[in-house]
Amino acid sequence: MKKSLIWMLMAIMALTFGTLLYFQIIYLENMVKMREGQFSENVMRSLHSAVAMLERYETLHYLEEDVAILNSAGEDDDMDLYDQSANQAATSSPIIENDQEISRFSDYRNAAQDVSERYRKLRESLKNQYQYQQGLLNEVILTILRDAPLRPLEERADSTVIRSFLSTELENNGVTLPFTFAVAGKNNSILYMTQGFEDPTEKDVPVYSTTLFPNSGSNNYRIFVEFPTRDTYIFSSVRFIIPTLAFTAILLIIFIYTIVMIFHQKNLSEMKTDFINNMTHEFKTPISTISLAAQMLGDESVGKSPAMLKQLSGVISDESKRLRFQVEKVLQMSMYDDAGGSALKFSEVNVNSIIYNVVNTHKLKAEKDGGTIEMHLDAVNADVYLDEMHFTNVIFNLLDNAIKYMKPDTAPHLVVTTKDYGQDMIEIRIRDNGIGIKKDDLKRIFEKFFRVSTGNRHDVKGFGLGLAYVKKMVNIFKGTITAESEYGKWSEFIIRLPLVEIASPEVEA
Repeated sequence: MKKSLIWMLMAIMALTFGTLLYFQIIYLENMVKMREGQFSENVMRSLHSAVAMLERYETLHYLEEDVAILNSAGEDDDMDLYDQSANQAATSSPIIENDQEISRFSDYRNAAQDVSERYRKLRESLKNQYQYQQGLLNEVILTILRDAPLRPLEERADSTVIRSFLSTELENNGVTLPFTFAVAGKNNSILYMTQGFEDPTEKDVPVYSTTLFPNSGSNNYRIFVEFPTRDTYIFSSVRFIIPTLAFTAILLIIFIYTIVMIFHQKNLSEMKTDFINNMTHEFKTPISTISLAAQMLGDESVGKSPAMLKQLSGVISDESKRLRFQVEKVLQMSMYDDAGGSALKFSEVNVNSIIYNVVNTHKLKAEKDGGTIEMHLDAVNADVYLDEMHFTNVIFNLLDNAIKYMKPDTAPHLVVTTKDYGQDMIEIRIRDNGIGIKKDDLKRIFEKFFRVSTGNRHDVKGFGLGLAYVKKMVNIFKGTITAESEYGKWSEFIIRLPLVEIASPEVEA
């Protein structure tokens, strides 16, 4: 699959997941805002109802004080009305005359007039009673308006009564959360509060408030109500959306991981292809040379010349060594993949001695090209617990690369140093004056099959396994290796290994 197609699919999938997550988050935000709005509306409705009930409760207080007066006034008025009615009935009752000549029509007319007069007087009496009682009620109302603001707040708004009213109204509006409240005076100064109430001026908490006794002519008092579990309640009401967000996020992570693995596998495939091409070239050259030398040995004229025989045998020997060296590289790859490290044989060795022997071996190569290798083995304590053969290969690979990656027409100059690093480690540095390494390549030089020169270019021989092998071995030895470079000027590899006192004999793959 082409990289362009992979990038296109990745962009489409990323856009799809991003849009899906965006709409889910927007939906969640809208749901939370809607729940908050509904909750606030129910709470404010409950607050206004509770305040109205508190005002009615205060009115009842004054009415209870004056009810005796109203009852007394009502009894006196009823007695007066009864006396008036009795007198009217006595004075307006028809007189029975002994004269039998008065007609029945005259009697009926007089009786009707008497009833009409009695009804008129009764209506006037009721009107007077109503006006009197209305006056008393107006006096009670004026007393409430005049005296209520002068009562102490504790008497007008008892905390127990307020809590009872609030609880009733909140339950009626579907709010069953625990709450705390406080009553404040002028400038919102807290006069009293229930346990657990947090001052909204000191801490940013959701609080609902309204005016106490708004119709009494005094609006200096306010009531504040808080719900400690409000946020938990609101989010619990929309928690069914959270699993969808989680699953979408998991799918996005899996998608990203899949894309990364696809690119990793594609790069690995390209590196393996490059490895096979390089391996074919590396094996083909010495095999062809050995084959050609063998054919020349079959020539009778060559057999008569001792010098030619010596030269051909030397070529065969050199190419055989070269071929064996390349085979060892492939075996190093097998060691790289060996997770158990069972083939390693750990022992206590002196790093300075091993480096000294390996450097002497490479001095001939450097001097052949007119170069030099300096050694500064200054580490006082150089005893390390490791596999001697593989550590020798590590130093061998680093020195071999330093000589191999030289600038044309430039004599190699290598500097190898050891020194104490802290109290429990030794530091090894191998520096060259070669072509250097680009910054982007410097991050990947320890990857398996990676080579700065890839494809079918063979200006530098190799399989891209040497530094990967070096990294693997140093890690097994519980050390670290880093590389520094300035492209076109120099490169330096730095190895730090624990000394034998703290090194563990266990092998870690």
